[in-house]
Formats: sequence, structure tokens, C-alpha cells
Amino acid sequence: MGHLDPTQSFEPDGVGLEVFTTAPQSKDWNTGEYIRRLESVARWSEEAGCKGILVYTDNSIADPWMVSQIIIQNTERLSPLVAVQPVYMHPYSVAKMVSTYGSLHDRRIYLNMVAGGFSNDLAAMGDRTPHDCRYDRLVEYTLIIKQLLAGDRPVSFKGAFYQTENLRLAPKLPDELFPGIFVSGSSEAGLAAARAIGAVAVQYPNPVSEYEKSPPPADLNCGARVGIVAREDAVEAWRVAHDRFPTDRRGQLTHQLAMKVSDSVWHKQLSETVAATEADSCAQTDGEQNPYWLTPFQNYKTNCPYLVGSYERVAQELAKYIAVGYRTFILDIPPDQEELAHINMVLTRATMEAQNGRVVTAISN
Repeated sequence: MGHLDPTQSFEPDGVGLEVFTTAPQSKDWNTGEYIRRLESVARWSEEAGCKGILVYTDNSIADPWMVSQIIIQNTERLSPLVAVQPVYMHPYSVAKMVSTYGSLHDRRIYLNMVAGGFSNDLAAMGDRTPHDCRYDRLVEYTLIIKQLLAGDRPVSFKGAFYQTENLRLAPKLPDELFPGIFVSGSSEAGLAAARAIGAVAVQYPNPVSEYEKSPPPADLNCGARVGIVAREDAVEAWRVAHDRFPTDRRGQLTHQLAMKVSDSVWHKQLSETVAATEADSCAQTDGEQNPYWLTPFQNYKTNCPYLVGSYERVAQELAKYIAVGYRTFILDIPPDQEELAHINMVLTRATMEAQNGRVVTAISN
């Protein structure tokens, strides 16, 4: 194959896609290396044409708002998708951060509203709220943020979890910078929250064949967290994938431990999918191995499924996800700029197939 331009840009306008990458985590690097790596990943993502970049939050990593400041200072348009956990700050503080970023940097912020996490982290902060009730709390929390950012009147709110009275926000956020809202859509409680707050329902997708039979909710804007490893040749793609994510017994044990301390529905669903798909892991589809791959998740290397194979095969699979209704994709942490160029090859082919109606699914048959 010819030279691959690592700066080629993905333009998804034809089928209305929004593509995000994911920022590296501070716990994986020492301080100086982490900042340099974060700056690089942010620039790669912007040059690849991505809309934004997910910034994680939990008790073990750097504050996502401080991380987002570094991203903004090193890019021109890229929007941080900031993970927001209600136990960390009042909704007023979140609205104030969003409006301040808008005022100081003229940059749109996206918010990934987090209801769960590791139960040990929540318990350490004195929060033992049951799973579904956390989504009820998240709805109130997000509605206050949205009302504050709308800025047309003081916010008085009386809910089961939060109360405000004549609360005003400054500086005023320009309408065009109003944040996009995301929330996990893996559970019924998460889907209900997405409807209540007008959020993108983000899922950790199962094999696309399951959605062809039972598509995601048509009344919601749905997104998917997924990693991609693709090359012109499928054998080379799988070699790269296995080199990057080798089998790790210690990682498997850590994954099993994480399962015990997490009540996240998506975590349990993906773990169940591991067992269900192991028998098909070497199955041949259209002359290639099934691209849906959970080994990185199973070995505690990442938190999403991967699609692996040739450009053509992975593009066909991704186009099917688009055809059943997914319009937002959050990619895994890119290992280098060239990998984003390979991913762009897939995204470009997938959108062309979806746009031209060349996707054959159970729905279209």
C-alpha cells in the first residue's frame, strides 16, 4: 500500500456522524510524560477531524477540568467531553466551568454525565445511593446545569436531591456554545435519564447482528464506545491488535476484581458478551475472522469492544452500526497519529457505504 498521510481528515457530514477520541489517563504516565502525551493526542484528534475528546474521571486520575484546560490550550477547535460525577461537585460549579470556558476560550464543552463508577470509590466519599436512584439524581443535576446555562432567568429548583432558589449564573454562555450532553445508555435507568435530559445515550455495543434484530431506541440519539484496528490486510490488522493487547493473566484477574466492585450495567453486559462470543472468536465471515473482539476488555486493557480486520471488513461492520441508528462514536485512546489515519480510512469507507445505501442488514432484507 502507498504512503498513509497521518493528517488526513475525516469529514462525516454525509450521514451526520460525530466522532470523538479519548484522552490518555494520568495514572498510565509520570507527570511530565503525561502532559506531553495529552497534548499530542489532542492535536492528533483535531487534525484527524474529530469533534471532541472524552476526558475520564474517577478517584484514581487527574481532575478532568484541569486536563481539559491543557487540551484547549493545545488545540483550536477540539471540544473536551468532560466526564461529570455528581458526588464531586455541585451542579452550579459545572455550569460555571462550562460558561467560563466559553467566555475565556470561545470553546464548546461536551458533558458526559456519570451516574456510576466503582462502588468502592463512591463508598469512600460516603455515597451509597442505589444504582437506579443515582440516575434519578443525575437527571435533577443535569436539568439544573441546563437551566443555568440557558441563562434566561434565575433558577429555582425543588427536587428530591437538589434545591436552588433564584440562582443566577455568570458569565453568560453564548447559545452556540451550549454543551452537548451524553449519558450511559446501557441500562433502562440510563435510557430513561437520556430521554429526560435530552442526552446522547452512549452504549458499549454488542455484536451488530444483535441490533439488526433489535435496534437501539429510535426516539434517542445513540452513540457507541468502540476501538478500531484496521489495515489493508486483515492478517496485519490482527497482528497489530494482538501485539497491542496481548493476553495478560494479571489483567484478567484485575478485570474479575473490577467486576466485583462495579455495579455498572455495561460492565456486566460486556462480560457476559465475552462468554457468549468466545465460541465465535475464530469464525470466518466473508472470508475473514469476525471483527468483533473483546480480548482488550477481558484483559483489563480498555473498557470497550474492538473491531479488527481489513479496512473493507471493518468498514462494513461499522456501516451496519450506522444503519441501525448509531450516529456518535467515541473511539478508544489512540496509540499514535498514524493509527488515527488508519481509522479514518475505515470511517470514510463506512460513511460512504451507509450514505450510498450499500449496507445489507437484517432490517433492510
